[in-house]
Amino acid sequence: MRSTEQLKEEHEAIKLMLRILDRVCEKLESGEEVNPEDIYQILEFIKNFADKCHHEKEEDLLFPAMEEAGIPKEGGPISVMLMEHNTGRDHVRGMSEVLAEYKAGNRKVSSKLVENARNYITLLTQHIDKEDNVLYPIADKCLSEGKQEELLEKFEFIEREKIGICKHEEFHKLLHHLKAVYLKDS
Repeated sequence: MRSTEQLKEEHEAIKLMLRILDRVCEKLESGEEVNPEDIYQILEFIKNFADKCHHEKEEDLLFPAMEEAGIPKEGGPISVMLMEHNTGRDHVRGMSEVLAEYKAGNRKVSSKLVENARNYITLLTQHIDKEDNVLYPIADKCLSEGKQEELLEKFEFIEREKIGICKHEEFHKLLHHLKAVYLKDS
């Protein structure tokens, strides 16, 4: 397996969570109650699985390996990906800031929550498409099989040491639980 294949598999989990978040937005927009704990868990998944685990693998390992192989950081796809990671973090921060108010019963903040969520969904959907169809094919062309294997080993370290043993599995269980709650008909 190539490092980019593992990252693409993680994208599938992230896209599923984006679909769940989209459904939460639909409920909020129609005035339905959404369990604040579910929103909290969605944000925890995004902060830890998508950002701390997945984006860290890219930012700390894949992108520097690509740079070493001659792909410039500035003025190319790597700089775009880094900028989008930061923009995504801003949207997540926006959702987190209003979640406490929503949890306390202030439903007026739903529109702010939805606005940040929709912006995040749009950004990440396009971002994943660019990585899967532009950035990762570039990585596959410029990185040797040995480098790909080395990256996979380092990915394991991130999962084990920075995220925690079995945490990946917990995130997938959460994903399946939320899918059953919000995407019953899918």
